[in-house]
Amino acid sequence: MGRYAEIDPAGVVTYSARQRRSKVKTAAEARPPVAGMRMREFFNGLPNLLKARDLKAVAHAVVKARRSDRPVLVMIGGHVIKAGCSPVLADLAARGFISHLASNGAAAIHDTELARCGHTSEDVDSSLDDGSFGMAADTAALVNGAARRAAASGEGFGEAVGAMLIDEQAPFLERALITCCYRLNIPYTLHVALGTDIVHQHPSADGAAIGTASMRDFRIFGATVARLGGGGVVLNFGSAVIMPEVFLKALSMARNLGHDVVDFTTANFDMLQHYRPLTNIVRRPVAPGGRGYALTGHHEIMIPLLASAIYETEAA
Repeated sequence: MGRYAEIDPAGVVTYSARQRRSKVKTAAEARPPVAGMRMREFFNGLPNLLKARDLKAVAHAVVKARRSDRPVLVMIGGHVIKAGCSPVLADLAARGFISHLASNGAAAIHDTELARCGHTSEDVDSSLDDGSFGMAADTAALVNGAARRAAASGEGFGEAVGAMLIDEQAPFLERALITCCYRLNIPYTLHVALGTDIVHQHPSADGAAIGTASMRDFRIFGATVARLGGGGVVLNFGSAVIMPEVFLKALSMARNLGHDVVDFTTANFDMLQHYRPLTNIVRRPVAPGGRGYALTGHHEIMIPLLASAIYETEAA
């Protein structure tokens, strides 16, 4: 006999697992994929559980928003462009599943370089040592020139970048997300923090013009946010700080002005789930009504996967 008392389980109350209420049922399990299957069969075969269920719910929300003429606002960080996802987002926009694109300055810079040069994303490690990192004069000339043009003309910042790329007939124009939006008459707004972009290192950078142009884009952005209520969708791809903060301020302003921005869907897609997107995209905005989702994965997989789910949902 040991020195310490033991609890006696003889009197515990038991039940049958057959009658117990459970969260996972066989009907929700996956069906194994087979070679040559269609995308619709693939999505129908996913488990109706956890993040697979959330992915399908986001796709349904996007399709429903399009059918009810509510905005689908897509916010991106620079890595989304570097991961090769511009053509996928451009196709979604062309098919009417995106009504507004918004990004930090880096995304527009990468998009601009791909449109003009067919390549982007320099080797920072090798160019930082000698101070050549970010010193591409032609990139700075266009982006900083677009800021000055927008400040003087009343255009949006993203609008001016798109127009200038079209005016010069950039050789890889057709794959540029920012020019696709311009041609579709879809806002592409740039939300710039001074000092964060390579073009700010150049003497052509005009802080007053960048501020004026970016502030105008914030107000264009706010007009879209004001229409989200009653079924709109906000998707954040890879912006961990800038776009979640911009979105929260625009939402507060829209509600302050009397817009009923409730009952909409938000989703954050990223390789890691950070504090600001989870708080400012997934949780706080939909607390009065709506649903927020967080899906984790690499952009080059998740964005094409979501696009496929949207197309299959629309066709069903």
